[in-house]
Amino acid sequence: GKVCGVFGFGRIGQAVAARAAAFGMRTRYFQPRAVDGVAVVRCASLLELARASDYLVVCAPGGAATRHAVDAEVMAALGSEGTLVNVARGSLVDQDALIAALRDGTLGMAALDVFDNEPHVPPALRELENVVLTPHVGSLTVETRHAMGQLVVDNLLAHFGGQPLLTPVP
Repeated sequence: GKVCGVFGFGRIGQAVAARAAAFGMRTRYFQPRAVDGVAVVRCASLLELARASDYLVVCAPGGAATRHAVDAEVMAALGSEGTLVNVARGSLVDQDALIAALRDGTLGMAALDVFDNEPHVPPALRELENVVLTPHVGSLTVETRHAMGQLVVDNLLAHFGGQPLLTPVP
């Protein structure tokens, strides 16, 4: 009878909802525009979704419009028994508010595969016992790893060929 709320209901969000439903969870979602042809209930706001959820899975795209969308108010609405799961972009979650909410019990738990300033994980997050941290491996599939390997090769060829890198790291 637990409720899995999904913030961002594109391909990944819909896959998360399908898996949650397979475990007998009720699902809800929020994103600015409704998705046609789905049986999952859409909440009117992220705050409403958090209030209705036991687990809030963040699958929305990053960018200026969603930066820190999951803020202290959303975490408080999820509550002391709630769990926040972020598999999208670190920028969607206000990391300082998350640390505070986890420390003071406003939020029960968090599972994070992404961080605001990757690859740097704040020591405060690493020290908390109510957090599960993974090193951005949520996309771990054979196909993804092959594509990542090819990207490394393409970057090396560009570098040694005097061309701009495809994915420069400052």
